[in-house]
Parts: sequence; C-alpha cells; structure tokens
Amino acid sequence: MQLHTINTGLFKLDGGAIFGVVPKSIWQKTTPADENNLCTLAMRCLLFEHENRLILIDTGIGNKQNEKFLSHYELHGNNSLEKSLTDLGFHPDDVTDVFLTHLHLDHVGGAVVLEDNQLKPTFKNATYWSNEKHWNWAVNPNEREKASFLKENILPIQESRQLQFINPDDASFTDIFSVRYVSGHTEAMMLPQISYKNKVFVFVADLIPTVGHIPLPYIPAYDMFPLQTLIEKKDFLEEAADNQYILFFEHDPEYECCTVKRTEKGIRLKETFKLNEI
Repeated sequence: MQLHTINTGLFKLDGGAIFGVVPKSIWQKTTPADENNLCTLAMRCLLFEHENRLILIDTGIGNKQNEKFLSHYELHGNNSLEKSLTDLGFHPDDVTDVFLTHLHLDHVGGAVVLEDNQLKPTFKNATYWSNEKHWNWAVNPNEREKASFLKENILPIQESRQLQFINPDDASFTDIFSVRYVSGHTEAMMLPQISYKNKVFVFVADLIPTVGHIPLPYIPAYDMFPLQTLIEKKDFLEEAADNQYILFFEHDPEYECCTVKRTEKGIRLKETFKLNEI
C-alpha cells in the first residue's frame, strides 16, 4: 500500500470568506493576502495504491470551464491533475476509483473533461463514489451554495453509469479505509480515514482547509452550518490530538500534513511534514 500527494494547482479566494468572523489582523499572520485581499490555496488530492486498486481522492477544479470563469479563481502554478499522475508513472485510465469528498467545484471539477464538445468522465475505467444524501443536496442546491455545484461537473458522472453511492450505515470503503461524515461545511461531506504505516491518516477536506483553520472559531463563511462545523471540528481535533492522527490538508498552500496537540488555548498545531516523510 502506498499514498501519493497529487498536486493539481493553486487558486485564490477572498481572505474574509476563507476565515469568516475572524478579523484579518489575526488570520493574515498565518495566511497572508495579496493587494486584492485574495489568499492562495492549494488543490491537493490524494492517490491511494492498495492491492489491485488505484483510488483517487478528489480531483481539483479541472480546466473545462471558460477563461472568464476560471479567471475568478486566478489559477496558477505548474501542477495539474494529469501531470501529477504522469509524474508518478500513472495514466488516467489506470485509476479504478474516484472518491469525491463532496461536489464543490474545486473538488470535483477535474472528474469530468470536455472532449470533442462532449462532457465525459476523466477516468473512463473508474467507479465514482459519492453518497446519496450529498448527491441529492448537490443536484438540488440551495440559492446560497448553488454557485459551487456546477451541473457540468456532476451530471456527466451519473449519465456515464460510473456513479455509485457509499452506504452511510457501513463506514468501511475498504478493509483499511473508513469514512467519516460531517455536515457543517456542506451536507454529508466524507472524510477518508486510512490506516497507513501504523498510523491513522485523515484527509480533512474542507472541515479544516489549512493549518490556519485549526483554532475552533476559524470557520469559512462558505460553510452552510458554521455552528455544526464548530462541534465537528472540536470533536475531531480532540480525538486527533489524543490519538496522534495525521491530518492531510487539501487546501494549505505550504503544508501537506500535520499532527495536533492539546494546549491551554485549545487544540493547536504540533508539527508539520510532507506525506513522503511519514
């Protein structure tokens, strides 16, 4: 079994939106903004080799949207989903499973490509995994969140008949890959929890986007139910500190992984490191 970091590029979002009620004078110490108050974020995915399966967790924003749309996010960097796979010696056709933590555009956009004026799954041999509660939430979005759920990112997966739903009553995705459900950011977001090199490794997705979001009040304005996020973060971080879980960050532009610890001020960062250093 092997885990690989898949870098799909960098993008920018408004700093105030990223940190919600926390003042800029505080959050900019860990996440500096540019002259337009935009902060750089990663779109870091994970590739999981296990026996005869090659499982990709999330897919980045992709490149099928038009230039005007993508310009809102100021995509930059030299990495892409296909380049990162190629650098590891893999082809998109090698991927057997695509696990989607949730269906926001920066997590699912790379799952579908525009080819010969047709929208098709990027990974033609893969099963795409979501859950029914979140899928229904995404295809019938509320007014506040619908700009993050683009039909061209989602419906072609279902139309291809490559979509399957994970049973929420059975947390096991494989014998060493379980699923945690959280619903503060969006309904029924899934966090993979993997046993790796005798450690517990959690892909924290948008529950904790960056190292700067570890303190409990640091909750993005994008979250649908921030008080629920607060409870979910608290419970998870206490468990992670007590059991020395490794957190894998999807959006931190600098840090891939960390551990956390209990302090007088609450749960705080313990140490950071790269996935290949584990």
